[in-house]
Amino acid sequence: MFGPHLMLDCYGCDETKLKNLEFVLKFLDDLPDIINMHKISAPHAIDYPGKPGSFDKGGISAVVIIAESHISMHTFPSYNYMNVDIFSCKNFDVEKAVKFIIKSFNVKKFEKKLLNRGLEFPKEIPKAIEIVKNQRKEIKI
Repeated sequence: MFGPHLMLDCYGCDETKLKNLEFVLKFLDDLPDIINMHKISAPHAIDYPGKPGSFDKGGISAVVIIAESHISMHTFPSYNYMNVDIFSCKNFDVEKAVKFIIKSFNVKKFEKKLLNRGLEFPKEIPKAIEIVKNQRKEIKI
């Protein structure tokens, strides 16, 4: 497989932390080291004011690019809700990541989904060569 994708939906989060841009940036700066990943960019975040007349009352959308893929999050302070995605091309300690997220934002309840992405992705060169040989047809003129 290519790698794991953790999706965490968090409820009952600390509203103050969810709307604190500096806190979110620090969280995304710290998380890669905690799960043994390697940042290749500084965290980037946007404090979005929301859309009048919509359920979206604003929050922070943020991402940090890691050598292994990315970590992203979206906060919805008025609902005490956030979601966090960690996608990686290598395995990581999922439970350690979940515990750090829960502790950081004082999460009261969460839903966790863990997918294995790219089940047929060939990480080994000999396997990749064999797949390519079988998928491509030689055209004879």
